This record gives sequence, structure tokens and C-alpha cells, in this order.
Amino acid sequence: MVTGEIILANSLTLEQIEERVRKVVCSQLGVEPEEVNPGSQFVDDLGADSLDLTELAIAFEDEFELEIPESDFGKLSTVANVVSYLNGRLNG
Repeated sequence: MVTGEIILANSLTLEQIEERVRKVVCSQLGVEPEEVNPGSQFVDDLGADSLDLTELAIAFEDEFELEIPESDFGKLSTVANVVSYLNGRLNG
């Protein structure tokens, strides 16, 4: 049962995941928090290029202590996509 308690203690809510994703996006792309919303597209709305997208993925890996396969990078085009993806990975 100790393992179950640890998993519960490490679970993040959607709101917590979104807050951390927004912080990473602002830091990596140099944008203001008010520019970042769930529907924000990294390339079209926030001006990211392919290098920025790779650096974002690495920053998400570091922030959430997990590995994101390169094959999944293309699925992560908006803040909402990233939050949903990370929620699935973190909270099963």
C-alpha cells in the first residue's frame, strides 16, 4: 500500500500540469503568460520554430521527469495537446 500512497502523493491535477506547462512555454519561448492559453499553437501563435519545439519537448521532459519519444513530438502542437498528453502519461 505504500506504493499506492506515493503514486497518489505524486499525482498532478490538470490545473497543476497546465500551470507548469505554461511556465515552461513562457521561459523557453520568451512570451508573456497572457499570450499563452490552452489553444495557443506553438508555431502559429507563439512563433516557435523547429529548434524551439525540440527544446520545448526537452524542457517538458525535465520539468515532469519523463521521456517523450520523438515520435510523439508532432502531437504536441498546442498547450492543450501537451497538457492532455502529460496528464495521460503522469496519471495514466
